[in-house]
Amino acid sequence: MDIQSIYSLIEDDMSAVDAMIQARLQSDVVLVNQLGHYIINSGGKRLRPALAILSARACAYQGEQHTNLATIIEFIHTATLLHDDVVDGSDMRRGKETANNLWGNEASVLVGDFLYTRSFEMMVEMDSMPLMKILSHTTNIIAEGEVLQLLNCNDPDTSEAAYLEVIHHKTAKLFEAAGQLGAVISGSSPALEQAMADYAMHLGSAFQLVDDLLDYSESSETIGKNIGDDLAEGKPTLPLIYAMQHGNEQQRQVIRHAIEQGERDKIDEIIDIINQTGAINYTSQAAEKEAKLAKKALVTLPDSIYKEALLSLADFSIERSY
Repeated sequence: MDIQSIYSLIEDDMSAVDAMIQARLQSDVVLVNQLGHYIINSGGKRLRPALAILSARACAYQGEQHTNLATIIEFIHTATLLHDDVVDGSDMRRGKETANNLWGNEASVLVGDFLYTRSFEMMVEMDSMPLMKILSHTTNIIAEGEVLQLLNCNDPDTSEAAYLEVIHHKTAKLFEAAGQLGAVISGSSPALEQAMADYAMHLGSAFQLVDDLLDYSESSETIGKNIGDDLAEGKPTLPLIYAMQHGNEQQRQVIRHAIEQGERDKIDEIIDIINQTGAINYTSQAAEKEAKLAKKALVTLPDSIYKEALLSLADFSIERSY
């Protein structure tokens, strides 16, 4: 099942999510409407809300709360993007100018706060303590991940373990929540709830590993951001970490200097080093391992077209070029 088939399967559900996103974005403050609609409609894959929908359907959910849940997940994700772009000083996302580049850092941070608080209003409306517990913990973990990444920035001695901790906090945790909560609202058993959480956590890890890989292997038109953005922001991602560990002294010094200074002046040379040291293959294998673990976690999930979609989503996470 390709990605288009996956989204076609939940087309009606995702249309309902899109309608709810537009409705719940509304504010009496004009700038909130403008900036919020800009980033929400900027061409994202809506992968996290789709995951929440697929998880609920795979667990035989028949109600309507999955729409609210998917909207909350997307609002939290969008808030993190707004804050990320300010912290990173990014000027391009998904092939478009970032909100902070258009409206300024202050507006981006504050509208990000609006999306966070709107998501918590919606959580309260769902009147589910288990749901609120999971989502409040998730947003806390994401915030910790932001701080961990900040501590690692411009530090060429960042270990692979420290890097993996960051992607688990920043990316995989929200995926995990989307998968787990699809089971929670379905009234699934604790065992199935844990299986869905494990699946989604590994899926998110695979997704982020490929993201970090694409930063050194694709064109900006394909991935929707500038090549070497991670390097320019001083982020020691796995391709760089592995290349430093397995390169010669001269190669290590080139990468070390680039990370410390946060510059991409030698991006072509660094891409060559990453290729020569096998860092691309190593990172790709790490992503494949996560995708396999994701699929393995679904072994107890009853067979259905939605389970097939979840399995195919794991394949898409490592095969994509954008």
